[in-house]
Amino acid sequence: MKRIEANADAKQGGEPAAQLISKRIAELDDWRGEVLGRIRALIKEVAPDILEEWKWRGTPVWSHNGIVCTGETYKAVVKMTFAKGAALNDPARLFNSSLEGNVRRAIDVHEGEKLDVPALKALIRAAVALNGSGKKPAAPARSGKPAASARPGKPAAPAKRKAR
Repeated sequence: MKRIEANADAKQGGEPAAQLISKRIAELDDWRGEVLGRIRALIKEVAPDILEEWKWRGTPVWSHNGIVCTGETYKAVVKMTFAKGAALNDPARLFNSSLEGNVRRAIDVHEGEKLDVPALKALIRAAVALNGSGKKPAAPARSGKPAASARPGKPAAPAKRKAR
């Protein structure tokens, strides 16, 4: 398990990630900056020792023994992507984007939408706990059918080879 020092910041180009994230929030002088700033504050409130990083040419990333979530900004949406979101319990049904994958889940926040603060805090806590557990997330079932090898009375089908 990685040791994370309290308030540690990953650097990019010599500038601390926390400073780069603050700059991004200030540059977005509209609703997107407000939402990203609010998300950041909630993350730091729930996990004060979280590591702030600046990756992929300008994406704020929050990590704690691995990536917890990212905070991407687009013209019409602020997207909070949870790296292992598919493994998280989401009783408030906050996840509304990237639902088709096996690992990630995202929350798209549009202008004027209110954040469900208690539910979002619970998701952040759960994501931090999952990273700290060392467990790999289980892939969600894709359909109601059991796997071919689990069908009673039928042997598993042999793996197909790709044609070259």
